[in-house]
Amino acid sequence: MHDFRLFKQSKLPLNQTIECLVDKGYQGIQKLHANSQIPKKKPTKGELTDVDKKRNRELARKRVVGEHINRKLKIFKILADRYRNRRKRFGLRFNLIAGLYNYELRLSLANKISKVYE
Repeated sequence: MHDFRLFKQSKLPLNQTIECLVDKGYQGIQKLHANSQIPKKKPTKGELTDVDKKRNRELARKRVVGEHINRKLKIFKILADRYRNRRKRFGLRFNLIAGLYNYELRLSLANKISKVYE
């Protein structure tokens, strides 16, 4: 099932102050969430303007951070496969894995900073 269909079926309320950055598969999300940004699609047999291309690149730069986090969580198989354990523990396990990833990010950032001062 596509992410957007799952989002619509869940009827999960999003706070309107949250900025939602999505890909082109989420066409129509503006009807459900006014504060969402979606890349501009190339018109049929046409080209995007330079302004639209620049805006799409800026949006992609923001989105790539979240995509990298999803990749790391898929490596742990928490998002890649069907979760077959107790549902009560899913949130706990997900948060633990996210915490491990955050710790890894801090270590890599600390290493970069220490190399600058060496």
